[in-house]
Amino acid sequence: MVKYRVPAVVVAGFVAICLIAPRVRAEEKAAKKPAAKQATVVRMTIKGAYPEGPSLPGIFSEIQPTLAKTIERIDQAAEDKDVSALWLRIEALAVGRGKLHELRSAVARFRAKGKPVYAELASADAAQYLLAAACNEIVMPESGVLMMPGVRAEVTFYKGLFDKLGIQCDLVQMGKYKGAGEPFTRTDMSPPLRESIEALVDDTYDNLAKEVAAGRGMKDYEIKTLIDRGLFTAAAAVKAGLVDRVAYADEFQKSLAKKLSADEIKLVKNYKKKTADTDFSGLSGMMKFMELVMGGKSAKPLSKKKSIAVVYAVGPIIEGESITDIFGSSAIGSSTLVATLQKAGKDSKVVAIVLRIDSPGGSAIASDLIWRETRRIEKPIIASMGDVAGSGGYYIAMGADKIFAEPGTVTGSIGVVGGKIVLGGLYEKIGINTEIISRGKVSGSLSSTEPFTPEERKVWLNLMKSIYRQFVGKAAQGRKVSYKELDKLAQGRVYSGRMAAANGLVDELGTLRDAIAAAKKAAGLKADEEVDLQILPRPKTIFEQLFGGSQVAAELKAGAPELLEVARKTKLFRRLFTEPALLWMPYDLKLR
Repeated sequence: MVKYRVPAVVVAGFVAICLIAPRVRAEEKAAKKPAAKQATVVRMTIKGAYPEGPSLPGIFSEIQPTLAKTIERIDQAAEDKDVSALWLRIEALAVGRGKLHELRSAVARFRAKGKPVYAELASADAAQYLLAAACNEIVMPESGVLMMPGVRAEVTFYKGLFDKLGIQCDLVQMGKYKGAGEPFTRTDMSPPLRESIEALVDDTYDNLAKEVAAGRGMKDYEIKTLIDRGLFTAAAAVKAGLVDRVAYADEFQKSLAKKLSADEIKLVKNYKKKTADTDFSGLSGMMKFMELVMGGKSAKPLSKKKSIAVVYAVGPIIEGESITDIFGSSAIGSSTLVATLQKAGKDSKVVAIVLRIDSPGGSAIASDLIWRETRRIEKPIIASMGDVAGSGGYYIAMGADKIFAEPGTVTGSIGVVGGKIVLGGLYEKIGINTEIISRGKVSGSLSSTEPFTPEERKVWLNLMKSIYRQFVGKAAQGRKVSYKELDKLAQGRVYSGRMAAANGLVDELGTLRDAIAAAKKAAGLKADEEVDLQILPRPKTIFEQLFGGSQVAAELKAGAPELLEVARKTKLFRRLFTEPALLWMPYDLKLR
């Protein structure tokens, strides 16, 4: 038997290999372990009024949250392959049903990409909840409260106050439902005005129940039953099926990883939100500040692509130049808007115009001048209605090739009101005496001291009739129906967007995005063809707006915003009542 001796060195080497090999395999296995899966979630806070129209220039453009910018950020996140979900914190949302529909539509587009949207509510009213109901899941903290008591319209009447002060409003109106003067001439609603508002409230209420039911997978009647309960704690809202989960923000964030099948969550709070450079130190900083105040750097030149001009008509309609101040007050000046439309009409790159309207109306003459310009322009014009496009706001849309409204847009109000405020009684109370020397039977038509005489009232009434016939006739022409058919829908009656579409006063229900798509089609462009959007008119610079404001307004805004609103309305009414006729919404209506 032959024996072989294995050298000690070989044995030691074999043992070493046996000990090292498992460790190497373990290290290789560890190296091949997949990296932690990360899900990016965009978190946005939705709050405030979200004004429409061109942004403020310069530094303020970056910090002002407008409706268009907010929707653009949501749409960009929807298209971003790196974004897995959207988390909306909804608070203190002060928008009308038109803007609310725009936000809900943006959420729907995000969800259409197969990505979830989560809503976080603390205390919420119907408007905030409507947006949340469009999301996949609603979360509320234990202390949260949901307030959804229904729809309520409030019309404030001032005649009792005017009687005490010795003020009289001597007004003439055309249209059975045209109640624009009623808050100043009555102490309660007339039967036609009540009928009109009840129809609007009914439609808003039905639409609220329908949209919430669709979002929560419930029946309309179930939602209406819950609305009658009105107020819910977070736990009660979950039990009722209106909220999905009671959790604080940090608890919900921890659960997101599991929901999105990820190991960790990357939360992005300022997605696509530009930050303003506020370093104004030194000479270069001073120059930068002055540049921003005067309007910022010159805009980048547009590309060689074709353009759609989006022309904003936001605010009451007046003659002359538009008015804007840094406190958010604005009015549409006929001269400004006509010049803007002419600019877009003459621009060779602009192939179509979208007229975005958010206006309760105003001057009949100014409205007609704007309407005339829309008829003169040969390029396609598509009207898009926001929260409100009533009376004069409807008038300026009538010349468009197609009219879009949001389901909750307040529109119609095809009627006329005119007259004057009589202060003779007030003057007498405070010891002011006015002596009059006049020539002519109707010389007192514009007097602020005495009401109309029978002859003056007859002259004024004839003027109102003439303007009403023009309004109805041009509306009939735009809608391609007879005067008689349109007159039945006119009479100053107000409609929701849904009601207006059902009655043929608008063509389709849709968002601003839908209107832009229709403008491209009308211009003969393909649906997927890229175009530039020209936002018009040019916003005033901060320098221009500062000189239009006042320290008093600043103080009122900070300490008593309600008084500032009264002051704004008083200033506006004074200007509007210098007009012979108004195409004005029949009341200051708040749907809650």
